[in-house]
Amino acid sequence: MANKVEVKDLLEAGVHFGHMTRKWDPNMAPYIYMERNGIHIINLYKTAAKIEEANEALKKIAASGRKILFVATKKQAKDIVAEKAAAANMPYITERWPGGMLTNFVTIRKAVKKMASIDKMKKDGTFMTLSKKERLQVDRLRAKLEKNLGSIADMTRLPAALFVVDIKAEHIAVKEAQKLNIPVFAMVDTNSDPRQVDYVIPANDDASKSIDKILSLVTGAVIDGLSDRKSDKDDFQDQPAGEETAVEAAPAPVAAEAPATEAPTASTEE
Repeated sequence: MANKVEVKDLLEAGVHFGHMTRKWDPNMAPYIYMERNGIHIINLYKTAAKIEEANEALKKIAASGRKILFVATKKQAKDIVAEKAAAANMPYITERWPGGMLTNFVTIRKAVKKMASIDKMKKDGTFMTLSKKERLQVDRLRAKLEKNLGSIADMTRLPAALFVVDIKAEHIAVKEAQKLNIPVFAMVDTNSDPRQVDYVIPANDDASKSIDKILSLVTGAVIDGLSDRKSDKDDFQDQPAGEETAVEAAPAPVAAEAPATEAPTASTEE
């Protein structure tokens, strides 16, 4: 089961700390509770509600057998995202975003297949027929491809959704997803425009503790969805011959509704 979203846990992880007030994006106003010492404080009750909403949609996508691509190239997020996404058996990009990753996916797949062909050369002995210089060049190419694309080697088609940490840092990825109408889930800090995202999770996207907390919650929902899918498959296979079951695909996620702007009922102060 995915962890229940507790405001107290979000508070302890520092999810509520936004950016300095002079750096804010006015479109984040509905998610801001107050300003303290020149820093905006995020309304964690709204964050918790948005996490629940995002988790429900992510769970359905995972249960349908489709992939969610996790994207985070900033230093404090990349290791966390790699660990959490791998645990949920989902593809991820934590090195530089390859331009055209989504909009020119066919070319990216060719690069991934190149890795497989090099591996095949090493297995069948063809690699050893090359000169020492050629072998060195091939090894370097293989290492470069592995570093940039190894984590998406099993992604044979476009992902059903993107999960992004810091939409400012990953603006190219967000734009590519928008062009292809791929839903974007994201941690959005007070300096970013939430209108670019289908599922907004207002949160501190700079602190590793905050990123770790949010990623633990969302990947927990993804793992739940995969577990449900496996259970449904097992149930289907266990049926006596001749019986049929209608298997419905999970509905596609819809864009999040605009948040209410009324004052919170409880304080999110430390």
